[in-house]
Amino acid sequence: MRYIRALYTFWRTSVMAEVEYRLNFFVSLFSSLAGATGGLFVLSFFYRGEQTLGGWSWNEAVVVLGVFMAIEGFSQMLLNPNLNRIVDHVQMGTLDFVLLKPIDSQFWLSTRHFSPWGIPNFLAGCGLVVYGAIRSGAGPLQMLAGALPFAFGILILYSVWFILGTLSVWFVKIYNITYVLKALLEGGRFPIAAYPTLYRIFMTFVVPVAFLTTVPAEAFLGRGSAFYTTLSALFALVFFTVSRLFWRFALRYYTSASS
Repeated sequence: MRYIRALYTFWRTSVMAEVEYRLNFFVSLFSSLAGATGGLFVLSFFYRGEQTLGGWSWNEAVVVLGVFMAIEGFSQMLLNPNLNRIVDHVQMGTLDFVLLKPIDSQFWLSTRHFSPWGIPNFLAGCGLVVYGAIRSGAGPLQMLAGALPFAFGILILYSVWFILGTLSVWFVKIYNITYVLKALLEGGRFPIAAYPTLYRIFMTFVVPVAFLTTVPAEAFLGRGSAFYTTLSALFALVFFTVSRLFWRFALRYYTSASS
């Protein structure tokens, strides 16, 4: 309950600070609509007549795009505002104050800030998922089944991002690494089956992009497999555990701003 109250306080103060700039909501809404329209426009280039993309129909590919946009919106709400600041905390020495707080430091660094401007992008992505799934013949229960692998995908993304942020304890300025991660994640806009075999292996087992978009999309469409859902859960558990252990290990080498 202590952490729930802390989370409520964190997000409440963040939202109060953000809504001072109310024009940002309309800018964010326009950006989300433009992003969805642009994504559909780019996707349309791969479909002419009865063509498919890696065996995926138009409506099925729209679900993949929707999952990608929903994850992008979630990143804008929580991951971007928090995990990108780990580098700043280490560089400016404000991590000292975080470590002195009577709360888990990883929890504080991961949830302290909340940006409501990612909500339109998240909802736009969810809308595309529902639209594409219904047009593909998926029912409500099938779409609900996709929520679990979708949550696993978000946990995988969070864990990888936090591990990269932890590297700042040694390298301080690692902004470029997160940019590389975001560039790799762009491949999740399309079904993983659309890529050559070597790329599919890389985007499944090296950088697990497939578990962020394609695997949840298959579950939303009602054709997900228990094997990939279990593998997604295993990946999420392993990456999250590694992020916890790696953070504790890194703190042994953190020398603070004054030493």
